[in-house]
Amino acid sequence: MEKLHETATERRRLTRNSIYRYLYDAPGGRSKQEIAEDLAMSLPTVHQNLTELLRAELVRPDGMSASTGGRRALRLTVAENARFAVGVSVSGDHFRMLAANLRLEEIAYRKSSHPRTAGLEELGRYLVAELEAFLTDFGLNRDKLLGVGVALPAILNAEGTRILAAPTMHLQNADLQPLTDAIPYPTLFRNDATSGGYAEWFARKETDSMAYLSLEGGVGGAVLMNGAPYTGQNGRSGEFGHICVQPGGLRCQCGKQGCLEAYCSSARISSDLGITVEQFFAGLEEGNAAYVTLWQEYLQHLAQGLCIIRMTLDCNIVLGGYLAQYLPPYLPELRRLTAALDPFDEDAGYVHLCHYPKHAASLGVALNFINRFLEQL
Repeated sequence: MEKLHETATERRRLTRNSIYRYLYDAPGGRSKQEIAEDLAMSLPTVHQNLTELLRAELVRPDGMSASTGGRRALRLTVAENARFAVGVSVSGDHFRMLAANLRLEEIAYRKSSHPRTAGLEELGRYLVAELEAFLTDFGLNRDKLLGVGVALPAILNAEGTRILAAPTMHLQNADLQPLTDAIPYPTLFRNDATSGGYAEWFARKETDSMAYLSLEGGVGGAVLMNGAPYTGQNGRSGEFGHICVQPGGLRCQCGKQGCLEAYCSSARISSDLGITVEQFFAGLEEGNAAYVTLWQEYLQHLAQGLCIIRMTLDCNIVLGGYLAQYLPPYLPELRRLTAALDPFDEDAGYVHLCHYPKHAASLGVALNFINRFLEQL
């Protein structure tokens, strides 16, 4: 009898979940009648489940349906702010902390500095202090917090419990338990570029595979197959920053020469010149000859990396990261340069710009908790 009860309970949960997910994916809300018809369910079943979802404040009214001659029906949709998740993107000297609701919409954001430290216990103390202040200052209800995702510029083990290598944080083979112990909420750790790619996959509703190339202080990436990150045997899939685009060229942070990261990180056009990224692009628009020459070299090396990724994976490539917000005027030229290296495609239309040029890693790592909630409701 107990097993039968469990089966019936799970069946009811799946029915409730299918109604909730239908509303989640339906723009503009739906009426009870539309839900029943589209999901081939009886009106009493739909009514009962919607009553439970309304009582739990997971669904809310969304206006009235257009009149068809009779009484207008109430439309319903998900209550997007019923729960939220926090994503924290960590670098060597700052946190980018973001709260996202169930539709992955940003509801709070803060960037804060922390002292450089190679110790995860000390980093954990700084992080939890900033996290608690963030939640309090923005009036975020901790009872609605699904969890805290932490995106790291690091190669992690398959379980996400250990840093294998994090050159920009000067960490190697480091246990993440001190960070887990410091945060008093459900916590998980992911690679930052993989997290950015995950957010882009969600925004684009990709049904196929895609590659994500993140252009920031470091150059990283991710490969997503039907929404699931492909991490490879050693957690190093998508480390596109270490494609060699110039043998014997500039030295990379990894210690090798000629890596894509050495030529296409933000440092190449900012700190190496002693200016900000904003100053570089302002000078580029004004026709600064030195900046124009450097930018052409930048685009050429980026095109080489893109062509290699395309030849290897044969899928769409999404350019993300902080630098992506400056790329729209240069996308046609970048596609032209990429196509010139590509023996199969004439226009490189597979190169796309991201939906989230800012905060993608924070959004993507928070998305893990949101998707878990959607799946288990």
